[in-house]
Amino acid sequence: MIDFFSETPFNLQNSEEVASWISAIISNENFEEGEVSYIFCDDEYLHKLNLEFLKHDTLTDIISFDNSLGNQINGDIFISVERVKENANSFNTSFENELHRVIIHGVLHYCGYKDKTKKDTDLMRTKEDAALSQRIFL
Repeated sequence: MIDFFSETPFNLQNSEEVASWISAIISNENFEEGEVSYIFCDDEYLHKLNLEFLKHDTLTDIISFDNSLGNQINGDIFISVERVKENANSFNTSFENELHRVIIHGVLHYCGYKDKTKKDTDLMRTKEDAALSQRIFL
C-alpha cells in the first residue's frame, strides 16, 4: 500500500494515480509492494531528520528509511516540498515533474539502485526518466 502524509501544508495532486504509478514501477522492477509511506515536509523538518539519523548537517530533498523484507518493498520516504520547489527552479522544470522524480527516486533506492558514483547516478537517472515517461496522469 502506498500512503501519503503531510507535515506541512501540502496536498499531493492526483494521489491515487501517483500511487498506482509507483505500484507499477515497483512491479516493473520485479518487487512486491508492501507498506510505503511518503511524508511531505519542509526543510526544517527534513534537516532535523538528516542530523539525527544520518549525522549530515545539510539540506536535502529526500531521505528514505528502507524497511524492505526480502523482495517486498517497505519504508518511509520523507520529501522536503521546499527543496523540490527550489530544485525545480534550478533545473528549469515544473514543480510536478521534479516532485515526481523525487518520489520515484526514493522507491528506486528500495529496488537497489544507488547514486554514490557517477555510473550509479547515471543508471538512477535513466531509471527515473523511464519511470517518468510511464506517467499517464499528467
